[in-house]
Amino acid sequence: MRYLPFILVLVLTATLPLLAWISHEEEWYWPLLATVPLSILGIHDLLQTRHSLLRNYPLLAHLRWFFEGIRPEIRQYLVESDTEAIPFNREQRSLVYERAKDTDDVHPFGTDLDVYGEKYAWLNHSIAPSPRLDSCFCIKVGGERCDKPYSASVYNISAMSFGALSANAIRALNKGAKMGNFAHDTGEGSISRYHLEYGGDLIWEIGTGYFGCRNADGSFNPEMFAEQAARESVRMIEIKLSQGAKPGHGGILPAHKVTPEIAEARRVPPGEDCLSPPGHSAFSTPVGLLEFIAELRRLSGGKPVGFKLCIGHRWEFLAIVKAMLETDILPDFIVVDGAEGGTGAAPLEFSDHLGTPLYEGLLFVHNALYGTRLRDRIKIGASGKIISAFGMVRAMSLGADWCNAARGFMFALGCVQSRSCHTNRCPVGVATQDPKRQRALVVEDKARRVYNFHRNTLKALAEVIAAAGLDHPCQLRPYHFYLRNEPNTAIPGNMALHFLEAGELLEGTENPLFRINWALAQAHSFAPLKPPSG
Repeated sequence: MRYLPFILVLVLTATLPLLAWISHEEEWYWPLLATVPLSILGIHDLLQTRHSLLRNYPLLAHLRWFFEGIRPEIRQYLVESDTEAIPFNREQRSLVYERAKDTDDVHPFGTDLDVYGEKYAWLNHSIAPSPRLDSCFCIKVGGERCDKPYSASVYNISAMSFGALSANAIRALNKGAKMGNFAHDTGEGSISRYHLEYGGDLIWEIGTGYFGCRNADGSFNPEMFAEQAARESVRMIEIKLSQGAKPGHGGILPAHKVTPEIAEARRVPPGEDCLSPPGHSAFSTPVGLLEFIAELRRLSGGKPVGFKLCIGHRWEFLAIVKAMLETDILPDFIVVDGAEGGTGAAPLEFSDHLGTPLYEGLLFVHNALYGTRLRDRIKIGASGKIISAFGMVRAMSLGADWCNAARGFMFALGCVQSRSCHTNRCPVGVATQDPKRQRALVVEDKARRVYNFHRNTLKALAEVIAAAGLDHPCQLRPYHFYLRNEPNTAIPGNMALHFLEAGELLEGTENPLFRINWALAQAHSFAPLKPPSG
């Protein structure tokens, strides 16, 4: 069906002269004025490398560009504004496309946002802005017990597995990361051959299935882990406790989707159901988690090891903090994933109503570490719909040291938000294992777009930071950022009443959010000390 219009045009182009010759009617030649140019255009669509949609839908995809061109007027007068669609509106997607293509990303005629409405946010600028800044912002990740710290970009590719994404998408992401010197998170599907082709820096994510480092029964295999972690391209190891889009939800990759390539990466038998349990089997307590972190750090030769989670029960995270204080074993980093994060497939209840949104979760983690004087020893990453310099600024002002993005880099690859990721029919070859569909994604072209998107986003970040009178994003503080929580009222930061002083949790806080949950937390169990009241 994808090629049907093109095939019909070719058939007409070939048969019309024959009909004219047989019937001796010159009128049969006139349609060739349309079919010949369309045939040439269709052949060009198949052979060109810049547009994945045209390669997968020759001729037909041009209708999309036509309606894209007239849509602003249709939407403005008949449907909706550019800022209303979700999960990413047209203005957000256009920003990524423009930066990925390295074209002009300026915006005319003022903001489309209601600056006096609730939830409007802004960054305060300075009367004395900083000089033009170098946009190569990096931070050192690795604590005192880390022998191989990593100098990470402040903007990296978030977790997306091979299997969820196509081989060509993985190749393009990794090559773009290599070109721009930033990191590419493997997702819990482990390290595939396609992650290794171009040598881009990898963050190896280890989920509950321990893919790439597992025994036949699904338990953790330390020898296999050490072998994989020794790869030069593996720069950090991230234990996935939960992800924002479906926290606490396991999954099964059906047998028919476990191809030999996916089985090779995950170290599972091909053609059999592949299980990701809801929780980990390598540990069951906060202290056990930290001991597992120490073991992975040792097995990897001293590379940075941390964990990713979406905040749920507050006492569970505070239990991990208490375990840190008791054992003096610290993760090198913590990535906070927001409930607004994306995934290829999740039950609607999980996507819509489970987990803490990024900014609330991020602020809670920052406060918990700051209130126990651990913040300076642990780096924090943030993930959840961060696709612009302002999104980065907002997260960094609330405690993040760096930011990750998944769907932003998918847009850079050419994703059109068709939301067909779970069907294996992605129209642009990003989220599919269909070899005919993924051929539309040309690695060299899309790798350059991944690189451009990263570079131009950090360029915008440098400009925003300079306008605020700062020299580096690490200087951002909550008071730089304002949020309107109701009409005509704005407060610094987010949840301003919940900022803790250094050591406040250790000394005894009166903040009810922390005081109650701190009392419930225990280092040797994720369960509360007593049933929560209220």
